[in-house]
Parts: sequence; structure tokens; C-alpha cells
Amino acid sequence: MIVLIAVVIWFFSGFYTISEGERGVVLRLGKFDRIVDPGLNWRPRFIDEYEPVNVQAIRSLRASGTMLTKDENVVSVSMDVQYRVSDPYKYLYVVTNADDSLSQATDSALRAVIGDSLMDSILTSGRQQIRQSTQETLNEIIDNYDMGLFIVDVNFQSARPPEQVKDAFDDAIAAREDEERFIREAEAYKNEVIPKATGRSERLKKEAQGYSERITNEALGQVAQFEKLLPEYQAAPEVTRNRLYLDTMEEVYSSTSKVLIDSESSGNLLYLPIDKLAGQEGTSKSRKPKETSVYEEIQLDPVTTDSSNSSNSRNNTTRQGRY
Repeated sequence: MIVLIAVVIWFFSGFYTISEGERGVVLRLGKFDRIVDPGLNWRPRFIDEYEPVNVQAIRSLRASGTMLTKDENVVSVSMDVQYRVSDPYKYLYVVTNADDSLSQATDSALRAVIGDSLMDSILTSGRQQIRQSTQETLNEIIDNYDMGLFIVDVNFQSARPPEQVKDAFDDAIAAREDEERFIREAEAYKNEVIPKATGRSERLKKEAQGYSERITNEALGQVAQFEKLLPEYQAAPEVTRNRLYLDTMEEVYSSTSKVLIDSESSGNLLYLPIDKLAGQEGTSKSRKPKETSVYEEIQLDPVTTDSSNSSNSRNNTTRQGRY
């Protein structure tokens, strides 16, 4: 019974549980045997031993120090490395202490990258390149040492000059930032002015092209008009000349409100305010339904006469006057 009870206790004491996100590394008589998954597992007690390793947790490692740059300046650098376990067996037994080895590898990789970089690049525009180079160098070291780790991300925390020259470097950084700001402002002004100037030049070109086409078409139209008019003029010069004169006078008088009339008989030069006459005509039409001629409402000759026949004669003569 004692032996049976001992066997039962030994059997049930061999059950163990691996949590979610962990892997169990099992050693049989001190030698690596297998890796077990999460869940309930059994092992022969005193023969197999196991050690759980979290393979999903993201671990963090911080590296910092004062380092020498390529241009022989001293800079204080701080970097944060995030990693996780990719192979539990290698993480536990290939290297003595994987976390400590990773810390030393990070410090070595960071110093190598900083040693190949210039001070200005480290403090300003080269931070992203330094981060990427450090991560690549660190991955090469991990692969060579076979640590069973995977680098998730490398964050370049800070880089600052020594306190003795910090003010001078701050002034240099401020001047560089001002330079970049001025360059951006100049580019913005260029991007604003050039499209406007280009649009204005295109508009002037289009206007000039339209003006050229309009003048050319007008000239061609006048040429065609004269070509059609020439046979008519050659057939009847006097009639064509009078017709052209009348058309010209009609075009001239249509754009003015004042008319001068020269009477052949009396030699008087009369002034007709057409705009006022048109207004009087409109008033007369509104008052009287009967229409009257504007020539009957004004005195064409200021000289008074005793005979009605002479007045009618002057009116008739004036109506027959030429423009």
C-alpha cells in the first residue's frame, strides 16, 4: 500500500500547466528533450524538468552612454530596444544570459554606428538613419550569437552634446532650423507666385492671339467687302459714291446727339440738339395722340418775316438742305 500510494502521488505530481503565451522547455535527466505548448502537460517527476518561457511579451532594454563621433566630438546618446523571445531553448541554454548579452550587443552596435556618424547628423537630421543602422547591426550580432531573440523595434531616445558646449550647439541648431524655415518660406512663395505669373502670361498670350485673329478677320472682311463693292462702283460710280456717303453719315450720326445743318439758300449753320428733341418728342407723344415732326416744333431761322410765303419757303429750303 505504501508503494502504491507513493506511485499515485508521484503520478499526480507530474501534471503541470503552461500558461497562454508561454512555452515550456523540458529537460530529461538534464538534457534538452522537447518544447511543450500551453495547456495541461505531464512529466515523470524526478526525471523530467521544465522551465516556462514567455514568448509573446515585449521586453525593453535601455542603452546609453557618452560616445565619440566620427569628427572626434563627444555626444551623450540614449536608445531603447524592444525585443521578444523567438526560440525558448536558445534563449535559455545557447548563451549564458541572453538579456545581458543583448545589452552588451546593443551598446557595441550603438557605439559602432555613432563612431561612423558626424556630430551634426546625430543631433539633427541623421537620427532616423542612426536608428535604422543600429537595428541592422544589432540583428547581425544576434544572428551570429544565436540568442533566440527577435528585435521588434529600436527607438533613438536622445542625443545631446556635453554640458560644457551645450549652449553653442543649441545656437547652431537654432540657426539651422531658421535656415530650413526660410527655405520652406521661399519655396512656398515661389509656389504661390509662379502659378500666378504663368496664368497671367497665358492669359496675355490668349488675349494677344484673340486680338490678332480679330484684326485679321476684320481686315479680311473689309477686303472681301471692297472686292464685292468694286464691280458696283465701276458700273455706277456716282450712285455708289452717294450710297457710301449716306451710309457713312448714318453711322456717324448714330453715335452722336448733336447735328449741324447747313442751308444752301440762306447760308446759315443751324444746330439741332437731337437728344433734347427726342425728349420733347417723347413728351409730346405722351400728351397728344397726334404725331408731329420735330422740324415743325423748332424755328430753323431766328430772323422774323412778315410774309408767310417767305417762311414756308425757308422751311422748305431748310428741309432740302444737305447734311
